[in-house]
Amino acid sequence: MKKKFFFALAITVSGFMNSQTVDSDSSFKFGVKAGYSLSSMKFFDNKLDSKSYFYAGFAGEMRVSLKVGIQAELLYTQLGGRESLPLVQLIGNEIVESGDFDFNYQFSQIQIPVSVKYYFIPNLSAAAGMNFGFNLSEKLKTDGIVNETKSQDLEGFKTLNLFPFLGAEYKLNDRFFVDARYNFNFFDVNKKGFTTKIAFLQAGVGYRFN
Repeated sequence: MKKKFFFALAITVSGFMNSQTVDSDSSFKFGVKAGYSLSSMKFFDNKLDSKSYFYAGFAGEMRVSLKVGIQAELLYTQLGGRESLPLVQLIGNEIVESGDFDFNYQFSQIQIPVSVKYYFIPNLSAAAGMNFGFNLSEKLKTDGIVNETKSQDLEGFKTLNLFPFLGAEYKLNDRFFVDARYNFNFFDVNKKGFTTKIAFLQAGVGYRFN
């Protein structure tokens, strides 16, 4: 799976660079971006503790008019949540709690956000779109031994996850920009009826090469 990811990444980057080479005077802009992601997850109505991650990748934008642009990105990130449950032991005839046991749900993803951007002023734009998240792995990690391991694969989750999002971007200058977006948990990520939803906030910085 990792080899396939890097192969796809190389093709995407090559395509972006070729687009710039063919028409360097076009309105196509290409760059890199990275930032912080705060993920929240819930099972049915049980909301787990939020988890912090980072994301990084590439972004390309084509201006279709003075006010409107279409942007597509290729990002690597992780999503998930954390749940703490009491650890209990049977001592004699009594059940005794001996601290908490952490369960960390971690989904490694390749994300392809596609959005329409509207420029209120030349340096400030708002965006709305869909984030297509492809799971590379689904893990449950614990801070203690469970079934002879601290990490095990999760089952029953969709490979493709959809996250509608709203966001905004501000250009600091011709090269650097900052942006933020919120990805909504409108769609279930579990395919076996055990309702699981994930939402996340992303905020970061970027650099455009042209």
